[in-house]
Amino acid sequence: MSSFKNAIPRRAHKERAQPSSRKKFGFLEKHKDYVVRAKAFHKKEEAIRKLKEKAAFRNPDEFYFKMIRSKVVDGVHRPEGEANKYTHEELMLMKTQDIGYVLQKVQSERKKVEKLTASLHCVDHQQSSHIYFAEDRQEAKEIKSHIKGRKKRKNLESSDFPDEIKRRIAASYRELEERKNRLSQLERIYNDMVMRQELQKKGRKRKLREDEIVCPTSGPVYKWRSERKR
Repeated sequence: MSSFKNAIPRRAHKERAQPSSRKKFGFLEKHKDYVVRAKAFHKKEEAIRKLKEKAAFRNPDEFYFKMIRSKVVDGVHRPEGEANKYTHEELMLMKTQDIGYVLQKVQSERKKVEKLTASLHCVDHQQSSHIYFAEDRQEAKEIKSHIKGRKKRKNLESSDFPDEIKRRIAASYRELEERKNRLSQLERIYNDMVMRQELQKKGRKRKLREDEIVCPTSGPVYKWRSERKR
């Protein structure tokens, strides 16, 4: 009988809205808002209970190094700076690994640029030889027939290309330009990282003035003092 009663559709009871005359008293909390607030309150209450339990059963002889490597600021424990966490040799090793990764990216991007440049052919109005790209045999036949129809002309113009070929060539040149820009950025980052690594090494060095630089460059130039090697 109870299952039959649950099958009968019932009217959905809705909570009343906030009367306009009582909006000055603030937001009228609904049941769903109360559920969220109650869950948050009980969660905080449980966290406080666990902390009190840990404090009650703590070991008075307990010790760990963060007790002396941290300080209290406005009632909050804050660890000391980790500037000296790694030794100089460890820092140099990590920088070397970073430089190796950037160098790998530079070489990979340079190969892609070279491969894309070799596959493209700049269209010159004074040249009669051109390279066309076709996806299948049918498209290759269409290109051949298109060229034969204009064979009487001395030079083929860019307007003689099929629209699909022109779109692909334009997209390839855009990709080539983007990859060249990315390659230049990676090379600049690699040179900066190598320079910073060299400056961290031992040895007396100084930064040259503008009048001392033979070939002016945009970046700083350093000179190391010559040392006798055994």
